[in-house]
Amino acid sequence: MSYQIFSDSNREELAAALRSGKWVVACLCAGWCGSCREYGVNFAAWAERSPEHHFVWIDIEDQADLVGDLDIDNFPTLLMQQGSTVSFFGTMEPDTRQSERLLQALTTKTGEELAREAHSSDERRSWQECDLQKRLNALSDAG
Repeated sequence: MSYQIFSDSNREELAAALRSGKWVVACLCAGWCGSCREYGVNFAAWAERSPEHHFVWIDIEDQADLVGDLDIDNFPTLLMQQGSTVSFFGTMEPDTRQSERLLQALTTKTGEELAREAHSSDERRSWQECDLQKRLNALSDAG
């Protein structure tokens, strides 16, 4: 299973997953949120069922330097990224079944298809600003 609770001490684990070409599924949540705590159990179980992907739990308050200006309207908010292409960023239902189907559909697409879709609308273009690798690089450059 490839699952981490993101912290300052394990940033390289996420960076390595992004460089590897694995799909990265990030859940952006808050420790004070009851729904997030409940969803966390389902998210971890999903990660266990999908060891070929990398799952990361990011607390938006504890990791405000990484999250920065991301527009998180509600919880859970998921980000699905392969390489430098963000293919989904948004709020999902607390049940992981819909998210699992979305990820399954995304994994059938080629890199070219994903890149084309990533620039197919204003919303999807804005998702590219959520690129976790760029955000990690910015943290490294600032440090």
